Amino acid sequence: MISWTRKIRGLQPIGLDIGHNSIKMLQLAINGEQVSVIAADEIRIEAGVNSEGRARQDSVVSAIKQILARSNFQGKNVVSCLPSGKLRITSLRLAETEEEGIEQALRKEVAQRFGLDPERDAMDYVVAGSVRQGNDVKNELILLATDSETVRSHIETLEQAGLKPVAIDTIPCALFRSFERSLRRQDDWDCTSVFVDVGSRCTTVVFGRGGQISFVKQIPIGGENFIEEAAAKLGVSTGEAEMLRETLRQKDGASAPQPGQAEHKSDDDPRLDTSTEQIMVDAISSVAGDLAKEISLCLRYYTVTFRGKRVRSAAFTGGGAYEEILL
Repeated sequence: MISWTRKIRGLQPIGLDIGHNSIKMLQLAINGEQVSVIAADEIRIEAGVNSEGRARQDSVVSAIKQILARSNFQGKNVVSCLPSGKLRITSLRLAETEEEGIEQALRKEVAQRFGLDPERDAMDYVVAGSVRQGNDVKNELILLATDSETVRSHIETLEQAGLKPVAIDTIPCALFRSFERSLRRQDDWDCTSVFVDVGSRCTTVVFGRGGQISFVKQIPIGGENFIEEAAAKLGVSTGEAEMLRETLRQKDGASAPQPGQAEHKSDDDPRLDTSTEQIMVDAISSVAGDLAKEISLCLRYYTVTFRGKRVRSAAFTGGGAYEEILL
């Protein structure tokens, strides 16, 4: 039999991002040093189903199927991340002589700190590096864990959408890995880079150096907080506040509309008078200030823990990263 389907060299699994407000999918082909985009698409999720449960799962499955039907994604293999709100992260230190007992120490930490069952629930760790504590040198470990039901539900969602999960990642590791490819010079490896993903409900901060993750922090502040604060100050709905926020962005030329969002140009769109604009700016600045303070605390912890490790740059991603005040 002759197949007329063109096979693409280096075709990668589909990358799937299940966010609170949208579903994003991307597929790459890698041929040596050349990386090309095979397909990319996004669908917004209706605000009424941005919660947990069956309605949320059905909406996600429907969105994925729509993307697969209308876009040029090839194959069913998929790599995705667990929801950030279901991931538990902490750091702990073990003496170098305790390396053989890492597994036992992690199981104990998972049970005591998170109330998870190490026999049933999922856990893994990343070695962040060596740190000095008093006169001792210890290994700093980053522990990541989640309950088994979260993993089961995530896999079920993918399979219902007709996809075949080949790997399940965590947002901090995926965030670091996506930038790691560009950090190839020796100077890049000798310096620390910070990656900040401002999601809808949570901001993930990752410090990386020498090809490895050194520090991870999840901050419970995201894009929704900007909207909610503006809505409260203006006395309007969150939907109206979001439209005003987009209008302000376009007015200032801060960013184009996000993928999946149409420009608001109808006569019903909100107008920004001077007073409204100032209230919007003050509300956004207030939340951005809180987030910047939390990120600064991460930087302080890192510089104290890993002395002499110079932080060179920071990269901001995610829907909430459009706020220039964060930079």
